[in-house]
Amino acid sequence: MKILRILEDVEFLLVDIEVKLGNEIRNSPTLCVRYNGKIIPLNSANDGRPILMNEKNSITQ
Repeated sequence: MKILRILEDVEFLLVDIEVKLGNEIRNSPTLCVRYNGKIIPLNSANDGRPILMNEKNSITQ
C-alpha cells in the first residue's frame, strides 16, 4: 500500500443522517467528509458498512 497524495481540503464530520427504510424513518450518526463543498458519507447510515469516498455519493443539506 502507498500514499498517492494527501487531500488537504477535506474536513471530517460526524453527521446525524436520517434515512427512510420502507415505512420507517431512522437516524444514525455517520462519518462524512466535506470535500469541494459537498458532504460525502464514508459509511452507510443504516448498518455502518464502509462506503467509498466518491462525489457521486454526496448528500444535500
